[in-house]
Amino acid sequence: MSEKVRVLIDEKAVDEKIAELGKKISEDYAGKQVHLICVLKGGVFFMCELAKRISVPVTMDFMSVSSYGAGTKSSGVVKIVKDLDESIEGKDVLVVEDIVDSGRTLSYLLEILEQRHPNSLHLCTMLDKPERRVTNVKVDYTAFNIPDEFVVGYGLDYDQRYRNLPYIGVVELD
Repeated sequence: MSEKVRVLIDEKAVDEKIAELGKKISEDYAGKQVHLICVLKGGVFFMCELAKRISVPVTMDFMSVSSYGAGTKSSGVVKIVKDLDESIEGKDVLVVEDIVDSGRTLSYLLEILEQRHPNSLHLCTMLDKPERRVTNVKVDYTAFNIPDEFVVGYGLDYDQRYRNLPYIGVVELD
C-alpha cells in the first residue's frame, strides 16, 4: 500500500492564522504574562510559532500524555508520561495542543491542571474536529475547524513521519 499527502491547509493560511491567534491572545492577556503549556510531541511546532507572535511576556513548559488502549482507539485512560517542570499555581496558563478530536485526553488533562490552582486556564488548538467530540471540552482559541480526516504536518505525524511539513495535509492510502 502506498500513501500520498494532499494539502488541506497551505503554509500561507497556517502562518496567517497563527499570526491572528497571536494577536488575539496578546489582546486577551494584555498586562499579564501567559504561561504556555505544550502537549508533546505534536504541539511543539504550533506552540513555537504561536509564541513568536504573542507580544505579552511568555513562559513555557511541556507535558507529554498518553491515552492508551487496545489498537488505535483511545481508552480514555490517560497517563502522564512527562509532567511539568514548574508549578502553575497563580499563573495564567494557556494549554497549546496540535489537535482536539474526541476530547477525552484534554478533558482529563485540564482537570489535572485545574487542581494545581492556576490563576486562569485556557485551551488553544491549531486544529479542531468538533464532530468527533465525545467529551465536553471548551476550546478558547482555534486556528482551524477541520473535517474528520487523518491529518499530518506542522507537528502532526503518521508513524512519526510528516511532522516537518510546513502545511496541514491529509494522508491518502492507495
